[in-house]
Amino acid sequence: MRHSAEHVLEQAMLKLYPGLMMAMGPAIEDGFYFDFDFSGKISEQDLPNIEAEMKNIIKKNLPIRKEACPMKKARELFNHNPYKQEWLDEIEKKGETPTLYWTGSEFVDLCAGPHVASTGEIGPFKLLTVAGAYWHGDENQKMLTRIYGTAFETKPELDRYLWQIEEAKKRDHRKLGPKLDLFVINEDIGKGLPLLTPKGTVVRNEILAYEKELEGRTGFQEVWTPHIAKSDLYKRTGHWDHYREIMYAPFGIESETYVLKPMNCPHHYMIYASRPRSYRELPLRLSEPGTCYRYEKSGELGGLTRVRSLTIDDSHILMREEQIDAEFELCINLVLAMFKAFGLNKYWVRLSLNDPADHAKYIADPKTWKKAGRKLEEIVKKSRLTYEIAKGEASFYGPKIDFMVKDAIGRAWQMSTLQLDLFMAKKLGLVYTDADGSEKHPVILHRGLTGSLERTIGLLIEHYAGAFPLWLSPTQVIVIPIADRHHSYAKKVSASLNDKHLRVELDDRPSSMQKRIRDAELAKVPFMIIVGDNERIKGDISVRTRGKADLGRMSLATLEKKLLKQIAEKR
Repeated sequence: MRHSAEHVLEQAMLKLYPGLMMAMGPAIEDGFYFDFDFSGKISEQDLPNIEAEMKNIIKKNLPIRKEACPMKKARELFNHNPYKQEWLDEIEKKGETPTLYWTGSEFVDLCAGPHVASTGEIGPFKLLTVAGAYWHGDENQKMLTRIYGTAFETKPELDRYLWQIEEAKKRDHRKLGPKLDLFVINEDIGKGLPLLTPKGTVVRNEILAYEKELEGRTGFQEVWTPHIAKSDLYKRTGHWDHYREIMYAPFGIESETYVLKPMNCPHHYMIYASRPRSYRELPLRLSEPGTCYRYEKSGELGGLTRVRSLTIDDSHILMREEQIDAEFELCINLVLAMFKAFGLNKYWVRLSLNDPADHAKYIADPKTWKKAGRKLEEIVKKSRLTYEIAKGEASFYGPKIDFMVKDAIGRAWQMSTLQLDLFMAKKLGLVYTDADGSEKHPVILHRGLTGSLERTIGLLIEHYAGAFPLWLSPTQVIVIPIADRHHSYAKKVSASLNDKHLRVELDDRPSSMQKRIRDAELAKVPFMIIVGDNERIKGDISVRTRGKADLGRMSLATLEKKLLKQIAEKR
């Protein structure tokens, strides 16, 4: 249906803008887009007029008909369109027959389909934005005009989606993050290299502290590894062949060649390989929030969610084969504990398997791939996780479980990853001595607890719209004295909270109390303490919560107990 709406968009554009040339555009997950070559200017103010013409076409209920077309005829039909000719070149290389789709007798496009039977079957739709886009995403190619739209079966579904878009704009971490003084992107540092401010670093550290608490209970051992390594190491592991396009250029140190690390795995393997290992030491759980560096094109960067420096809350568990089930169960429980603390209650997993037909993308051993894939699916089923299979999405060394979560407004994000690796230990010669004295290769579980910390912070800013739960809030309590004569008591209150390791700020600016309360609300501070004559005389406090809820008067000890309990329970 969305694909058909895209064709109706093309047809409407050709009528409204003579001389315009069609390029390319697919249906996408939440809608569709199309790229046009047009010398004039099209803006979002033009979208209602385009929509009106699209509605006329839909109202006509024109049949949509498929036609297999000889190559010569297709060439002639699009003889003035270099974009279609390029597409025909690709079809010809594959030895395929071009297919056309006609909308009535008025419009035709080169297309593989599928489509609905007629334009009248297209549901409620909306054109969303106009943007510039390079042909094939190549900045050396011509800039085209791209129009995005969406379509749904029903009006309520469309309305829900449009609400989600507007809500997402309000929650955009790229705007909220700097506004709440959490992070900055500075051109002098470079694109995709975010700087966390003191407040942003508090959020990061609280996430890491909870991760370390969980890992400390379950036998993980933290390590630290450098940010560079010899390029030869990545050639030995296979990352050089399979991840070269995301690695930065090698550089020399004396007579040796080094690279910025794109992942932590090889460093952890070398810790394992540093001395002989016994079966009694396994599972060996090494963990590190290691910062890695990956090349991303400028046009693909976005705040904290797509960066060039990313901190992966990584772990590599080296174990015996009979320990696989127990270690995956342990890691799944850790992931779900993090989701619970974040208030991410809707999740499912994507079981990412290899594509047996793509020999270049993976370490080739069909028997081992099949064994690993079966084992992961068995684990997912045993854990009663809702899952979908994604063929071709595995890492080059093994299948994986990608955890997908839904945020507060229903958008899906990829987070944690658990990967089963039956290849790498053998490839690198990693061994342990078994009970019978024989040498065996360990199995490796790659675990990204939340994935990238930067991406996680960006997700949480949007999930909470910047209003973090108490345990994550950079400032947990702000103390506001009503007048100058209350400053001394306010300082005592602040000091007591600080002694309890609560993050507290004292706002004794000469501004009005109402302005300081409003500023605390804008800063999304969870609790505000107001102190005046009554509070000073009676030795208590008045408490407000974020959202203007007034909790009334209480003793400071009562509030401290309440806050510490809420933090401990990660509520």
